[in-house]
Amino acid sequence: MSDDDNELISQLHNETAKLPWHELERHFARGSVIKVVNGLDLIKVAVALTKDDKAGLEKWLADGTVSNASIDDAKIWHECSTQFWTVVVAPWVLVQPIDNKLDS
Repeated sequence: MSDDDNELISQLHNETAKLPWHELERHFARGSVIKVVNGLDLIKVAVALTKDDKAGLEKWLADGTVSNASIDDAKIWHECSTQFWTVVVAPWVLVQPIDNKLDS
């Protein structure tokens, strides 16, 4: 891994935040929320988006581990007041639901 990659990873880690769904709804309304399933490294996806890694992104999109947030997702997240790990890779907001059982 290059120094540039390490710097990018560090920067993305520093820009990661926990946010509740109600603070993300306006981004969803703009169509800019990307869902990353638990178990997939959120920063790895952010790096792939930043570096335009089409092969990696296409794989995740094909297997469903990365996808556009759907209206059904938004309804569930709203009803459950879901908390997320988030990182912005403009114009996208990557979100990963926090599994409270694992996030103590």
